[in-house]
Amino acid sequence: MPQIAQMSEIWSSQLFWLLVIFGLVYVVIGRGMVPKVMQTVGLRDSQIAGDLAAAQAARDAADEAEEAWRKRENENRERAQDLVNEAKAKAQASTEAKLAEVQAGIDSQLEEAEARIAASRAEAAAEIESVAADAAQDIASRLASVSVTQATARKAVQEAMIHG
Repeated sequence: MPQIAQMSEIWSSQLFWLLVIFGLVYVVIGRGMVPKVMQTVGLRDSQIAGDLAAAQAARDAADEAEEAWRKRENENRERAQDLVNEAKAKAQASTEAKLAEVQAGIDSQLEEAEARIAASRAEAAAEIESVAADAAQDIASRLASVSVTQATARKAVQEAMIHG
């Protein structure tokens, strides 16, 4: 093969161009592109770190705002509960006052009704006594032909009502 035979004549030239090409590639990529890529990676890393710090600061601020909101909400709930309890107490006091007023009215009506009943009972008893005394006088005069006075008949009826 003729190519292998020429190898000793051209190897130094190929080695030279190989070193030149690799040198150019090293200079272009190693000295030109790699520092720019590293700078871009560094900027990206610093931007990510800054974004993470900003996110953490925003999270901390949100946590503080949430805590403040929770405190306000708890205070508002406590005030609302106090208002509800105050309204309940006022309503209960008002209801108790109205109930006491109505109960007093009912008690007075009950006393008046009992007084009327007692008066009616006394009046009815007196009327019964009067009718019974008249009947006793009439019965005594018809059956026994005895004349009895109104006072005696009334006294006899009263004794009979007490013992009867």
